[in-house]
Amino acid sequence: MIKNHEQILLLNIPLFTRISINTPLKEALPLPADACYTYILEGDSQIFSKAENITATSGQVILSLCGLTVGKMLSEQPKGSIHSVIVHFNPQLLKCVFDESKPSLWEELETPVTEYVVQSAANTLVAHYFDSIAQLFENKVALTDHILKLKLQEIILLLLQTDNSHSVRQIIRSLFSEKTFSFKEVVDAYIFKPVTIENLAMLTHSSLSTFKRKFKEIYHTTPANHILNQRLEKVAQLLKISDKNISSIGYDCGFENPEHLSRVFKKKYGTSPSKYRMNHSIK
Repeated sequence: MIKNHEQILLLNIPLFTRISINTPLKEALPLPADACYTYILEGDSQIFSKAENITATSGQVILSLCGLTVGKMLSEQPKGSIHSVIVHFNPQLLKCVFDESKPSLWEELETPVTEYVVQSAANTLVAHYFDSIAQLFENKVALTDHILKLKLQEIILLLLQTDNSHSVRQIIRSLFSEKTFSFKEVVDAYIFKPVTIENLAMLTHSSLSTFKRKFKEIYHTTPANHILNQRLEKVAQLLKISDKNISSIGYDCGFENPEHLSRVFKKKYGTSPSKYRMNHSIK
């Protein structure tokens, strides 16, 4: 159930959202598709994504390239409550706020962003920032476009300058990137990430049907078959040379649980990962 859902608009475009929900929801939470930064004011530590270790924990922030992904993650949580404040990074607003220029300390991307959703603990500056945003909701009559533009500038600069996470900086840099990566470059960058076909379609700016059609034209097979085979071949390679345990190797190659890895590995190689390691180790 959605207990509270408020928005602050800039140029008639959602900039901030404050929302309180009891999970799970029957439908995905209606959030803009733009990249967003979500601060969990209150949460019951529900698991958003086991693979990325993302939870609804108070004081945590979640940066995502897609607000729809965050809305879906929030709405599908087990029974509990979540209170959060969200900043939306609409491309039109970013261009307006930064006057068609780039933020200071911004650098162009050299490779595609390889993590589309990242969680971290809010540092002191980020926590104070979201406290100030919460106050804006209590004082809407005092809001002006100038104040809202400054607040959007502030969080972008904070994330570029004070966060030590490479993944966070990559996502923020991508918001202003003029570099275009090919369909194949994006797909290959995510082969070993726990990403869905729907997420890959979003990352390549394609509809699901267009993504599948273009994928088959390039790779001559379906996305599911190609990704699975690439991951299994990588697992087999690492089993020969790595001391890591099999579960860790599986996670590193995009498998979310050891049972699934064991089942599909045996189907392809005719033996279990552990026996394969014993028979093929080159150390």
